[in-house]
Amino acid sequence: MFQAKNFDSLLGIPGLSDTLLKNHFTLYQGYVTNVNKLIDIIHLMVKEGKTSTPEFAEINRRFGWEFNGMRLHELYFANLKISSSKMDIKLSNAITESFGSLENWEKHFKSLGTMRGIGWVLLVYDTESKKLLNIWINEHDLGLLADSKILLVMDVFEHSYMIDYGLKKADYIETFFKNIDWSTVEKRF
Repeated sequence: MFQAKNFDSLLGIPGLSDTLLKNHFTLYQGYVTNVNKLIDIIHLMVKEGKTSTPEFAEINRRFGWEFNGMRLHELYFANLKISSSKMDIKLSNAITESFGSLENWEKHFKSLGTMRGIGWVLLVYDTESKKLLNIWINEHDLGLLADSKILLVMDVFEHSYMIDYGLKKADYIETFFKNIDWSTVEKRF
């Protein structure tokens, strides 16, 4: 069974209140709980021979949504840090090669975050082309690129910023950038 990770070390992060973070941690823990419940239900349905039912199909479709909700939150929290680190030259060079400049990459990444709608913004490494890409993930399961490695995750669902920023999503995005743990992003790269 999956266990919720503890991200209490993020409490006190500049620009994100402890209330917002604690609410966000609770939401994440719900994904972990649901993943475990769905695994139990799937195993039971297989054991009982109910694999040809519409319920079995829908539960398996739901599993990916809940699992990605769990994992994307883990990646998001893990790439935040109370005192942000600097990007290393290897990642900086790869971003420049893929986007033309660090400024182009950052502008593109932030603009995805300010689009209308809920979801996630990710910097991913495509293992086939060896290129970095910024992508928008709708909900948790629509838009993930097959065989790409997730490097940086920004949550842009309302729960990630509304308590502290209201409708000022762009201000939240600036706070996010000030708190990126680049050493974690580089390890993923």
